[in-house]
Amino acid sequence: MTDFAHLAAVAKPAVFWSDRPDAPEPLDPLVGQASADLCIVGGGFTGLWTAVQALEAEPGRSVVLLEAEVCGFGASSRNGGFCDASLTHGFLNGLNHWPDDMAVLERLGADNLEAILATIERHNIDADAFCADEVSMAVADWQVTDLAEAADTYARHGVAHTLLDQSGARAVANSATYLGGLASHGAVALVDPARLAWGLKRVARELGTKIHDQSRVTSIDEQGSRLCVSTERGSVVADRVVVATNAWAEPVRQMRRYVVPVYDHVLMTEPLSSQQLAAIGWEGREGLNDSGNQFHYYRRTEDDRILWGGYDANYFFGNGMGSSYEQQLPSYELLARHFFETFPQLEGLGFTHRWAGPIGTTSKFAAAFGTRHRGRLAWAAGYTGLGVGASRFGARVALDLVDGLENERTALKMVRRKPMPFPPEPLRSLAIQTTRRAITKADRTGKQGILLRTLDRFGVGFDS
Repeated sequence: MTDFAHLAAVAKPAVFWSDRPDAPEPLDPLVGQASADLCIVGGGFTGLWTAVQALEAEPGRSVVLLEAEVCGFGASSRNGGFCDASLTHGFLNGLNHWPDDMAVLERLGADNLEAILATIERHNIDADAFCADEVSMAVADWQVTDLAEAADTYARHGVAHTLLDQSGARAVANSATYLGGLASHGAVALVDPARLAWGLKRVARELGTKIHDQSRVTSIDEQGSRLCVSTERGSVVADRVVVATNAWAEPVRQMRRYVVPVYDHVLMTEPLSSQQLAAIGWEGREGLNDSGNQFHYYRRTEDDRILWGGYDANYFFGNGMGSSYEQQLPSYELLARHFFETFPQLEGLGFTHRWAGPIGTTSKFAAAFGTRHRGRLAWAAGYTGLGVGASRFGARVALDLVDGLENERTALKMVRRKPMPFPPEPLRSLAIQTTRRAITKADRTGKQGILLRTLDRFGVGFDS
C-alpha cells in the first residue's frame, strides 16, 4: 500500500521552478534617498510588467522598483505556469459578473496573451513557453452535466471549444476517473513561471528600471505634490506610485478589504520514464484540471515531470501569511493520495518538491483595482490563481489609472467597481471557513446548498 504521508514528507520543501543553481542573486537593497517619475512596489509579475510597459511606452521615464524579498519570490514563481488569456477567472465567471463587457474583456484578454508571447520572443526570455489546449475533466456525473451546459454557453458566445465524451477525455490522458471533458482552444500558454519572472526582471533593467531587492516598503506618504515611499534603509520620492503586492496587500490598507490570501499547495514528481509516459498518454502536454469546485490543476514539464497542485485553499486567521503556513503536511498528503487515485498506473513514482504560496483572491475571483492620494497611487491585486497572464493587464490598467488616462480599459466595470469587501475578523475567517465547508459538501453531492445559492445570487464567493 502506498504511504502517501511518507511520499509527501520526503519531497524537498522548496519551489521547483526557482530551486536552481542559476537562480539570479538578489540585487542590492535601497539605501539612502532616490527620486523617480514612477515608483513600483512589488517585484512579482504585476510589478515587473508595470516597469516593462511603462518604459516601452515612454523610454525616458525614470522608474524605481522596490521588492521586499527578491523579484519573483511570491506567487509569480510558485504557480503552475498556466498563462491564461482570461482576465476574469474564466469565461463563465466573467459572464456572471460583467456580461455587458465580456466581448471587450475577451478581446483584451486575447490581445494580452499575444503580447506576453511576443515579449517573450522579442526579448529572448527562456521560459519554455508554448501554446496548448486547456482541458477540464469531469470526475463525477454532475460535472459531466455542468461541462455540457458550459459547452452550450461557449457555443452561443463563439468561444472555441470541444466537448469530450469519456473516450475522448481518456484519449487526452489515460485516467479511469475521467467521465468526460471540455477542451478550450487557443486560450492558454504554458510557461516556466520563475524563468519568465527572471526574464522580465532582466528586460526591465535593460530598459532602465532601477530595481532594489530586499527593500520592504514600510509607508507611503504625501510630500508636497509627490509621494514618499519609505523602506527601512531609504526612500523614493516619486510623482506616481503603483502598488503591486497582490496577496500581501501592503502597504495600502484599503487593499486588505478586497483581497485575502489563501494558501495553495503543489507537488512536483520525479521525471517519468518512457514506460510511465506511455502509460498515461498525454502526448499533447495539455494543461489539465478537474472540474469540481475544489479542483486540481496539473501539467507536464519540459523534462517530463508532472506538476500537481490545487484542491486545498487554506485561509489563516487575520490574513495570516508567512513560511510557517507553507508546510501543512496533511495538505500535501491529500494531494499525493489524489494524484495516485487519478493515475494509479504511476505507483512507485516519487515527488521531488513540495511547496505552497498565497493566492490573492477577491469575492468575484478576479482582479480589483483602486487609487489613493488623489489618483497619484494605483493598485491592482486579486487575480485568484490566474495572475500569470492577467497580471500584465492589471499592470497596464494601474499605469492608466496613475497617468489619469480614460480609455477602453479604465471604462470597464471590472475596473471602476470594486468587488464586495470581505468582512473584518473574526467574521472574515468564520465566513470563509463556512463557505469552504459548503463547497466541500457541494462537490460530494453535486448540489449547491442555500449558502452557495445565496452567494451566487449576490455575485460573491470564495475560490482559488
